[in-house]
Amino acid sequence: MKVTVCELPNTWTRDEQIWQDLISHLETEQPDLLLLPEMPFYEWITRSDTPDPAQWEKAVKAHEDFEHKLDELPVPFVAGSRPVNIDHTFLNQGFIRPRNQALIPCHEKYYLPDEPGYYEASWYSRGNGNFERVSINGVNLGFMICTELWFTHRAREYMAQDVHIILCPRATPESENDIWVPGGRAAAIVGGAFCLSSNYNGPNVPGEDFGGTGWIIEPERGKILGLTSSDNGFVTLDIDPEDARQAKETYPRYVQGDG
Repeated sequence: MKVTVCELPNTWTRDEQIWQDLISHLETEQPDLLLLPEMPFYEWITRSDTPDPAQWEKAVKAHEDFEHKLDELPVPFVAGSRPVNIDHTFLNQGFIRPRNQALIPCHEKYYLPDEPGYYEASWYSRGNGNFERVSINGVNLGFMICTELWFTHRAREYMAQDVHIILCPRATPESENDIWVPGGRAAAIVGGAFCLSSNYNGPNVPGEDFGGTGWIIEPERGKILGLTSSDNGFVTLDIDPEDARQAKETYPRYVQGDG
């Protein structure tokens, strides 16, 4: 299975050159799955400490409108997260979008930060707390959206569900790059699963840019297989879900946990 991760400026949907560069990369590499950053089809609105329901609704509509444009991408599946309004509740929902088919809602972000540049708990609500796998073509995937990566017991739950790939769309700052990649490695090791992440790069709030550095990490030792950079915004690699199955039989995954 071939997978693609990326780093993109927060304004990428308004840049036709980036769109064409992404299409060109996908045509050349022919991956099965593309992971996009967190809520990727509108500006990062939670940078503001003043929640604006009208702005949230604009973001929801922008994501709904952009969904059909994904069919232009030559890749069978696109994953990411999106703002939604369900029964008057604002949520950040992980999704998988098969090409030319209806979007599949997968997970609602549950662990929410609330700090400069990332006032998420102020803008929208926690999800239902369910961390359940979704399967595509026999491959099991689970979402840990951004901050959720730090709650590693969820990776252990995904291990029990035989998840092969943990998807971590995120929006994280440059000043914390030194902790995010180790966090991805920990999730991969604990879950016995490949961990994939895509992020924004470029400006966010004054004095604090997004950190880029998307990754592909393997499940046995948490080895970094690939990292994006400002010079190489797309990385595609061939991974074998069987490696995740085998990792679950080795230390520390086989050790009996609580519950």
